[in-house]
Amino acid sequence: MKSVKKSLKIFGRIVLGIISFLVIYVVAALLISKISVNEDVSHKDKAIEIFIVSNGVHTDIVVPVKNEFKDWSKEILFQQTKSKDSLVNYLAFGWGDKGFYLNTPEWSDLKASTAFNAAFGLSSSAMHTTFYKSMKEDASCKKIKISADDYKKLITYISDSFKFDSSRRVQWISDYSYGNSDAFYEANGSYNLFYTCNTWANNGLKIANQKASLWTVTDTGIFCHYQ
Repeated sequence: MKSVKKSLKIFGRIVLGIISFLVIYVVAALLISKISVNEDVSHKDKAIEIFIVSNGVHTDIVVPVKNEFKDWSKEILFQQTKSKDSLVNYLAFGWGDKGFYLNTPEWSDLKASTAFNAAFGLSSSAMHTTFYKSMKEDASCKKIKISADDYKKLITYISDSFKFDSSRRVQWISDYSYGNSDAFYEANGSYNLFYTCNTWANNGLKIANQKASLWTVTDTGIFCHYQ
């Protein structure tokens, strides 16, 4: 009987510890995401248009397919999409957990093992890229004008997030996509409770000297600074 009581007591403490951690995590995520960085960004030389786009959970950074600073189509090939359409103007980048990306096209497909591996950094990561012909601003799509110098920093940040082969080419995850204009690639880093797809996008904005959260794991933590 004593051993049963002791086991129940230990189990209760574990449950209480998990609940306490989750409460602290949620409260910290909500509060810290409201803290702004780069609020006083200079408006000088804001010639390049980029966008941030949310699907309600996940944030992508959208950039021109080609300009004088970078031609992304030399690395992210049109031929690696189902449509193979080259008449596009924008390219979205979204970093995230590879297992979640590839095994959970719909929320109904989510498995406990996939969620567990993603939450605790036990899976590799992937980059999801999507070509767009045009962008329409609304509550889930915000336009940001940045300088050439800041865009160069963003280029480096995005490029460094990809895994490259021995020939310095991005590693395409072939024959897998959500639609006609997207593709997946191997990426660096590991997704976890404290570094999510939105943290990646938020850090990109910070590096490019744009408005962002001090830290966020959610898309709302980014978009609240672009109301």
